[in-house]
Amino acid sequence: MSRNPQPVGTGPGASRRFFLGNGLAGVALAAMLQRDGFGQDHGWSPPSGEPHFAPKAKSVIWLFMNGGVSHMESFDPKPMLNQYADKTIAETPFADTQDPEKLAIERLVVPDGNGNQRNTLYPLQVGFQKRGESGIEISDWFPHIGRNADRLAVVRSMWTTDSNHGAQSQFHSGRHRNDGDFPNLGAWVHYGLGSLNENLPQFISMGKREYWNASDGHYLGPAHDAVPLRVDPGNPLDFASSERPFPAPAKAIGKGLIEQLNALRESEFPGDSALQARVAAYELAFRMQQSVPEALDFTQETAETRQLYGLDQPHSAAFGSQLLAARRLVQRGVRFVQIQHGGGGAGAWDAHGGLKANHAKNALAVDQPIGALLEDLDRQGMLDETLVVFGTEFGRTPGSQGSDGRDHHIFGFSVWMAGGGLKRGVVHGATDEIGFHAVENRHYVTDIHATIMHQLGLDSRRLELPGRKRLDIDHGHVINDIIA
Repeated sequence: MSRNPQPVGTGPGASRRFFLGNGLAGVALAAMLQRDGFGQDHGWSPPSGEPHFAPKAKSVIWLFMNGGVSHMESFDPKPMLNQYADKTIAETPFADTQDPEKLAIERLVVPDGNGNQRNTLYPLQVGFQKRGESGIEISDWFPHIGRNADRLAVVRSMWTTDSNHGAQSQFHSGRHRNDGDFPNLGAWVHYGLGSLNENLPQFISMGKREYWNASDGHYLGPAHDAVPLRVDPGNPLDFASSERPFPAPAKAIGKGLIEQLNALRESEFPGDSALQARVAAYELAFRMQQSVPEALDFTQETAETRQLYGLDQPHSAAFGSQLLAARRLVQRGVRFVQIQHGGGGAGAWDAHGGLKANHAKNALAVDQPIGALLEDLDRQGMLDETLVVFGTEFGRTPGSQGSDGRDHHIFGFSVWMAGGGLKRGVVHGATDEIGFHAVENRHYVTDIHATIMHQLGLDSRRLELPGRKRLDIDHGHVINDIIA
């Protein structure tokens, strides 16, 4: 006989029903116990679930492009790259971009072939147009996002420190992988704010995630990991349905029996908060079985809406489905929807070679759905209370890698946000004339976090845990210039 027998329900024959009770319910239970203050240091209490001050936004839709979008071929055109194409940086008026002090922000995990200086300038691979009344220049690869220019707040002055793909987790958590693993923004929001809908998870993730960017809660605990979701009404969640057909009357009998047993236990131990939380967790798991598939039922949407998101086009159907699902989930009270495009390995946008073909293909997949999301939220009156974020781990080098690619670039890149009480049709910050360094209103990635938290009514310094003092850079600074 084994000296370490497997716990009941963990062996090869473990049923989905067991996992539902002890997996999804366990996550909900942990969250409820934490909010009730169990297991916490004396004299300290966890968040109440209420915002710290009046919020301007209720929900976040976080769109992240894995691999590194070229800022110079998306939202920050640099015509000097065309003028000085094929010259080394040293041969141009911009040689000071190579000042070692300016390059010293880089922190290597290990020296390798990524994130190196590429010094022969590479011309722009796409044209740009001034879009909307605001005249924001956006590349021809993003015409649908460009059509929404007057809804955007573009930040062209981002910087980070990890020149390899650990920057994926750095953009989400604010911390370099050399420092360890830390909760990401979605986990902090989940930790700080209460539920908008008790029938749905409050933090949802869609899209493939690489192992270094696969978790959310870390020291906050797995209760604050996102619930992974597939856009499949028949099988949206792992272990959320029975292994075999299970008639509704039978489900009702089982649920009734559990309720009776819980009632007996409650009579034996009245006032047991842990038991009450556990009961509530099971109820949430049961309700999710009903509410999640309904939220993903696109037959409730008009044909015009489905076409708007590009669901009728093979190149945009997958991402469009995720974004339409995000709108429906936020509409039903989900707090934070995190969607990652192009996950797997280094990421689909990692254009070390063939940048033109790479970015054109990826932009075709995401542009129409993102434009649709912005327009759909606005026409439904939801954009003012929903903050949409378009982020990526870093930009790409002004110089060429090989004959037709660009390397990782941490010194300056672009993101944009829309809705949630932000200004519309504005550009903030700037890189230098060849897109090398952020030089005007420079922002580390946690400034994006701070701005989102502020719009949600949260003060991140009031969310710290005992024994887990955070650094100033973890909290970031609110970008007040883009707040309406």
